[in-house]
Amino acid sequence: MRGRLEGRTALVTGAGSGIGRRVATRFAAEGARVVFTDRDLDAARQAAADCPGALAVAMDIADEGAVAAGYAAAATAGYDVDVVVANAGIQLFGADAPVADLDLAVWRRTIEVNLTGTFLTVKHAVRAMRGRGGSVIVTGSPTGLNGEGRDFTAYSSSKAGIHGLARAVAAAYAGEGIRVNTVVPGYTETPLVTAISEDAADRAAIVSRIPLGRPGRPEDVEGVMVFLASDESDFATGAIFRVDGGMTTL
Repeated sequence: MRGRLEGRTALVTGAGSGIGRRVATRFAAEGARVVFTDRDLDAARQAAADCPGALAVAMDIADEGAVAAGYAAAATAGYDVDVVVANAGIQLFGADAPVADLDLAVWRRTIEVNLTGTFLTVKHAVRAMRGRGGSVIVTGSPTGLNGEGRDFTAYSSSKAGIHGLARAVAAAYAGEGIRVNTVVPGYTETPLVTAISEDAADRAAIVSRIPLGRPGRPEDVEGVMVFLASDESDFATGAIFRVDGGMTTL
């Protein structure tokens, strides 16, 4: 079934690669007009080139001026968003660590991009949607739900904060027809996690904790994102949708 997002306009952060690119491309295939945003404008342009009618915009989510400018550029081009996927983020492998060994600069950078960046993306999404309603989807993580990220204190904390942010915003704006939900992918092999995927032992260890027995792929996440962007999820807000191969059941 295609065309589930006809008439929708979506903005996806981190759309230059990985999950963000896959979701933005699927949204376009479902009939949405899509704004591909990324800190790397060339990557966003390359991704958007595969989707007729798509727009590429530079957006550094950790910089409020850049976030506001990105939304303004989309609106000026006639892309009045009613779906936003706050997906962009970082994970500082080799630097993030258990709390006693964690450098403050690593903590601050991770929180700045992941949590503050998601806050800024959602803040300006809500401003753009007020008076019309819409759907905001944030990308969470198993590390924000259980002990999966015990060696990644900053990343795990940032994702737990994102889960809490989504619930608070969902409650605050439900009366205005703005829905906010969290999608939790499991271990998904994208450029973000090459430090794991290129290490055979580390990869085997994490896959062993996935009941379905394989790593996730970006395309595993796109279906639930389409659902949450569409009218099919009209009564869903403040919820967490886990697409993790069963990882958080353990």
